[in-house]
Amino acid sequence: MNNRETKIGAVYTLSAYFMWGLFPLYWIPIHQIPALEILAHRIFWSLIFMLVLLAATHSFGNFKLQLKKLFANAKLLLFVFVASVLITFNWLVYIWAVNNGHVIESSMGYYINPLISILLGIIFLKEKLTMWQLTAFSLAAIGVVIQTVNFGQVPWIAVSLALSFGFYGLAKKLIHIAPSLELTFETLFIVPAALIYLIFLQQSGSAAFGTGAWLTTALLIGTGIVTAVPLLFFAEGAQRISLTMVGFFQYITPTMQLIIGVVVYQEPFHFIQLLSFSFIWLGLLVFTLSATFSARKSPALLQPSQIKR
Repeated sequence: MNNRETKIGAVYTLSAYFMWGLFPLYWIPIHQIPALEILAHRIFWSLIFMLVLLAATHSFGNFKLQLKKLFANAKLLLFVFVASVLITFNWLVYIWAVNNGHVIESSMGYYINPLISILLGIIFLKEKLTMWQLTAFSLAAIGVVIQTVNFGQVPWIAVSLALSFGFYGLAKKLIHIAPSLELTFETLFIVPAALIYLIFLQQSGSAAFGTGAWLTTALLIGTGIVTAVPLLFFAEGAQRISLTMVGFFQYITPTMQLIIGVVVYQEPFHFIQLLSFSFIWLGLLVFTLSATFSARKSPALLQPSQIKR
């Protein structure tokens, strides 16, 4: 992998994480719309965007071929369907969290997601846990426990986001389909439910789409673009850079969301929350440094071909 390809990959990946980090700002003008309605539009318009993209890149032939193969393989079909349900649930929780003033807690979910992925890898893929990974996971767990004690209940938004995206990543480890086609399949499987719900809203007269300001309608249509583009950018970037570099970049998103939660949404960030996040940040530091050290000892870990989304 030459330096030019690495630079291109870094630009793609950084762009994806920055776009994800700015997500909370996108929902501000449509915060009054129920999360379920926004989710339905996000699913529907993501599929439309992907179909237009496939048509523009003359990829419909490959799409039809892969779709036939998918329905001929029950196990692969199940994995794609499960991935579709998981990412849909993740989107719903995230939209609801942001629109109801829980941006900081949602950022926590994406901070602890890499450590949840480690745990799932150990349980389901029989991966071995190193001492440093165990230390990192334990530190993050202490942070979550502090939040739990402070709230008097489990921070379910953070836990739900981390678990759903963790299991989503696990499902995608078992799927070997081009990212653009896979995203199309995922939205295709869930779009019937979204479309039925949107039709119901339109007929009942309670839909936000086309009944209010033009900006609201435009932003609802745009949910498909802001969903698909960073996912495609990430896929392009991850193929060109090392797993270690991806690991460093992934903390950009929750950091931006945390800052937006405090500065823009003006959510309170008390000492207990700082203490909780400090344990999580320390765990992530241990995790990242151990991953970097392991990658230097094992050059195979640096090969982009090892990266799965």
